[in-house]
Amino acid sequence: MDTSSVTTNGGWWLALAIVTAGLAETKGRRRWLWFVLGLILGPIATALVVIWDRPAVSQAPSAH
Repeated sequence: MDTSSVTTNGGWWLALAIVTAGLAETKGRRRWLWFVLGLILGPIATALVVIWDRPAVSQAPSAH
């Protein structure tokens, strides 16, 4: 395997992890967690962020 292709593929993988983190943040998810998942899972993590709905916002109990 050519070292330049490894470097290029690694660069794309890193870029995809950054995109995954950005998408996750816009959907109300934790950016750093999804960045790490993007590094590990690559396009699978990106697909999960795109497919899954936003997490439900829990409302704080009102003080009476």
